[in-house]
Amino acid sequence: MIKIRKSPTADSRTCDTTKVTKEQLLKSTYMHIKDVEKGLSFFSGLLLQAGQNHDNHKLQSIDDFYETFKDNFKDDTWWLEHKLKSRHHLAQDGYVPEKVNLVDVLEYISDCTMAGKARSGEVSDIEIDSEVLMQAFKNTCELLKNNVVVID
Repeated sequence: MIKIRKSPTADSRTCDTTKVTKEQLLKSTYMHIKDVEKGLSFFSGLLLQAGQNHDNHKLQSIDDFYETFKDNFKDDTWWLEHKLKSRHHLAQDGYVPEKVNLVDVLEYISDCTMAGKARSGEVSDIEIDSEVLMQAFKNTCELLKNNVVVID
């Protein structure tokens, strides 16, 4: 949980500006900068975790993955399961997580880019439905709001 302190004097929409000193405004601005840093650090941690957990399903089911791979994915049972268990397959209808977020979007972009560069030297067009992207945006806002607590 991200803990931030109340800072009612940093925004002209939430306070009487005639009663805020320059020193209070300076202190509140520094607090706001630190709070934003905490929020971005939260996202950074989620991104690192996504990278560390990327394609764990492949590792956990390596025998099935290998058999499917070796047979050029003719039987798509493993592949469909993989897309269900992985949050980053955002171009396929039916496999976008209900609570898709921008971490998933960035993992998807990184996955496609790194795979393309490493395997063929080329990155195919990376596409995402605008509704998925908007939902990821909204869910990411909610994710951060739900992980912030304001203390006195």
